[in-house]
Amino acid sequence: MSALRALAAWGPLLAVLVACAGAPLAIEPRLQGDTVALLGEVHDNPEAQRLRLGMLQRAVAAGWRPAIAMEQFDIDRQADIDRARREAPRDAQHVIDVAAPAGSGWNWDFYRPLIALALDQGLPLLAANLSTADTVKIVRGGYASVFEPARAEALGLGRAVSPAWQAAQEREIDAGHCGMLPAAMWPAMVRAQFARDAVMAAVLREHGEHGVVLIAGNGHVRRDIGVWRWLDASERTRAVAIGFVEAGSVPAALPGLGPAFDAVVTVAPAPRPDPCEVFAKRPRH
Repeated sequence: MSALRALAAWGPLLAVLVACAGAPLAIEPRLQGDTVALLGEVHDNPEAQRLRLGMLQRAVAAGWRPAIAMEQFDIDRQADIDRARREAPRDAQHVIDVAAPAGSGWNWDFYRPLIALALDQGLPLLAANLSTADTVKIVRGGYASVFEPARAEALGLGRAVSPAWQAAQEREIDAGHCGMLPAAMWPAMVRAQFARDAVMAAVLREHGEHGVVLIAGNGHVRRDIGVWRWLDASERTRAVAIGFVEAGSVPAALPGLGPAFDAVVTVAPAPRPDPCEVFAKRPRH
């Protein structure tokens, strides 16, 4: 989960939405048809999770039938998701038991209702994440350690990345590691983040003809440096990026890259230990 910067000026596309009482929000009419909806999260904030679920439930109740792609499932577990649905078509916990990455650390209480929504409504449920094992391989050995050349090209990983984009992603990596990751590691870590975002974009592209939702952390759903940048031009015109962000932590618009989200739902910060304590206890090299 990347650390976010303080509230700052936003571009003209952005609407900042203060969520309360689960009421419908102004951005919600966009959730229909062939929209590509990028719905973010702070992974451990239950209020943000609740509000996002309510937003998606209302859109489905209004008739939307999107595929639901989830960061919480690795792409190599799609067959397991499909098998679990055949074995127990309405059992969200069975999907988790069969298809969840071992030791992933996700709080499945947050995601079980999303899975249940897909099962109850007969919506496609898609694994969207690159596995941790493959991510580590990319950090250590580059894209070729995981992807054949044709696959890397199809994902867009051979494209030129602007200096502003590269620098912004490196700053996010540094902030997400509390400033304690050696700078020499930043490019390799960014490479892995690009691979994950490109894989998620490919899943959306493959299944987005009738609408698709990406459930992922705010860092992935950003317009400026996230999955949005790996979508095709036509897909970007159908995409809407909604951040579910803790108050006081809305990322600033980046020069040359624009705003992070089309809309932001702000919620109170969740109580948690200082995440930087973990990094502070590690030796620095």
